[in-house]
Amino acid sequence: MTELPTTLEEAIEQSKVALQAAIADGYRRVQVELVFPEIQLKAQAIAKEYIALFEQYGAGLKVFFPDVGAAALAKRDWGQIPFKVSDLGSSRSPVENRIEATDELFLLVDASSVEIAQVEKLCQMADDRPVILIIPRLEDATTIGIGYAGRQLRERFLSTLQSCYYIRPLTGAALFRCYPSPWQVWLEKDDNYELIAQQPEKPLGDALEQILLKATAGEENQDSSQSPTTVKRSGVFGELKRFLRALSQ
Repeated sequence: MTELPTTLEEAIEQSKVALQAAIADGYRRVQVELVFPEIQLKAQAIAKEYIALFEQYGAGLKVFFPDVGAAALAKRDWGQIPFKVSDLGSSRSPVENRIEATDELFLLVDASSVEIAQVEKLCQMADDRPVILIIPRLEDATTIGIGYAGRQLRERFLSTLQSCYYIRPLTGAALFRCYPSPWQVWLEKDDNYELIAQQPEKPLGDALEQILLKATAGEENQDSSQSPTTVKRSGVFGELKRFLRALSQ
């Protein structure tokens, strides 16, 4: 069983293993989701952590950023690189103009729901070539909607994306997934995190709330020191934030 990471560095290493396993198993639209408010500020530095996994592709690797500014900044900071860096384009210069026959693998960094049309088009044009989304933010209901159009988008496109790695802090808990393990819900107890649920599908909304309510309602009758699924993870999210700050130094 993969346990919660104690630092962002550990989370990235876990996600690399999960990412490689998902691709080896044939998944071609894969997400690495580190759901922390501060994470987008370090998107470029975090993306670079994954580049080495695909260095064998050379010029066949293409890294996409949401806009021209972010792409230009990466080119400047990364210097001489064997792969290509681009942006997702716009209505006047669509993303399909940026896809070449020589491209073998696409890495998308920090794509949000604002760029979802370009991301969907890229995935369509990629065909069987892997598309890897690093710290995406595609499911913002205020942008894609919660009605019929939003439901169609989720069924048509978002449901085709495989979350190989996901970690999100909740109030006193965490939602976690490291492929090929199932989705996990961990509950904070003192300085520990206890695994309280595992599910094949991502628990959302009422389903997640029911898991947490059931666990907190019964915790007075449990001796957490005897639980084999309780692990020492003191200050896990504080450590992650400290690592985020270290990336900017």
